[in-house]
Amino acid sequence: MKKIIGSLSLIVLLLLSTILSGCSSKSSAASSNGKVVVDFWTFWGSETRRPVIEKLVDDFNKSQDKILVKHTFIPWGDIWTKNLAAVAAGNPADVVINDINSVSQRAENNQAEDLSKYINQDTLKKQFYPNLWETVLYKNKPYAVPFTTDTRLLFYNKDAFKEAGLDPNRPPATWKELEEDAKKLDVKQDGKYTRIGFYPLFGGFGAPSWLKNADNGIGYVENGELKINTPNKLKGLEWLADWQKRYGVKTIQNYQAEFSNGQTNPFIAGKVAMFTDVATFYTQIRDSGTKMNFGVTTMPAFDENSKPWSDGGGFVAEIPKGAKHPKEAMEFIKYLTGEKAQKYWAEKNYDNVANIKAAESVLNDLNGNAKTVYQNAVDSLKYTTLSPVPNKYPDYQERINPLIESAIDGKMTPAQALNEAEKDVAKMKK
Repeated sequence: MKKIIGSLSLIVLLLLSTILSGCSSKSSAASSNGKVVVDFWTFWGSETRRPVIEKLVDDFNKSQDKILVKHTFIPWGDIWTKNLAAVAAGNPADVVINDINSVSQRAENNQAEDLSKYINQDTLKKQFYPNLWETVLYKNKPYAVPFTTDTRLLFYNKDAFKEAGLDPNRPPATWKELEEDAKKLDVKQDGKYTRIGFYPLFGGFGAPSWLKNADNGIGYVENGELKINTPNKLKGLEWLADWQKRYGVKTIQNYQAEFSNGQTNPFIAGKVAMFTDVATFYTQIRDSGTKMNFGVTTMPAFDENSKPWSDGGGFVAEIPKGAKHPKEAMEFIKYLTGEKAQKYWAEKNYDNVANIKAAESVLNDLNGNAKTVYQNAVDSLKYTTLSPVPNKYPDYQERINPLIESAIDGKMTPAQALNEAEKDVAKMKK
């Protein structure tokens, strides 16, 4: 009898535990005032960006009385692995800010929600730049909503231009002009460079971006077809290798070592006269206290017959697969990617936002250097292409990058590198 009573007691305890846990889960789904709690993860924790995103969250919470968004900061890098781990465990956030170029991968792997269940796609997509909207589609259905994008610009030191006898209001428009200006901007003392005019791999425009610029905006994979070993990409890679030969490996390594800690930027420090980066780089210049006299322009074109192609990325608002409150999450995403919120984000961060009206209207409220930078960024979007990760070749960059680096370092010829890269990537087709 004691065993039966003990067994019954255990069953009762288990039932109570189940009921209480159910109550707990229900209570966690709503705040004390009955609002549905939406968990929102971002990697924006800096002094510049965190106050902006938290102001947007606060504004949304005050705008209605049914949803309470709670923002959680997770450091850059950690957020991707934590999101996938939470999806696998069945307990993800309701909204996460994620990489725009890998949306289709997460969709294919069933790691993100199909948003077509919660929106009118034809209506919503009109708010965003077409190339961004195309990037969030998988089998013609959206699995995220574009939040921000970016483009690379060329920043240049106007005082250094004057010192070198160059027109500070005429930045280089082609690769040839870039080379010519850089030579005039170089400064050597006792056989060592104290200022480098320009080095293409310093800053935010890497080797893949330069090769895309050389090849009419075409990346390594275009519409599922490999475009790695092309005549123009070969010219581009030879050009990159020539820059390192010109300055010498030791000079480049010494510069990289000096600025590798990220505490001092070589352009702001006056060690590099021209530098590539995204528009938000302006905030670093502005806050540096140097009162730098700088200019900014779109990326130089490959030649006089080419366009100033730039490379872009960006971020999306996404509902992870298995999120507990997808409908409420979608309401918050609509607000976050709407004109008002996007305009506020752009004004505070000088970031390229995905909402077309917001991007255009923000220019009316800016002036001085801020307006110049943002105007160039908006202009550059016309010639900016993204590089969505192709599902057929998910790890293609890991195969290509070491070979490109070997060519730049002179360990193999550019022709050998591109030929081998295309063969290697072709073998990994899913």
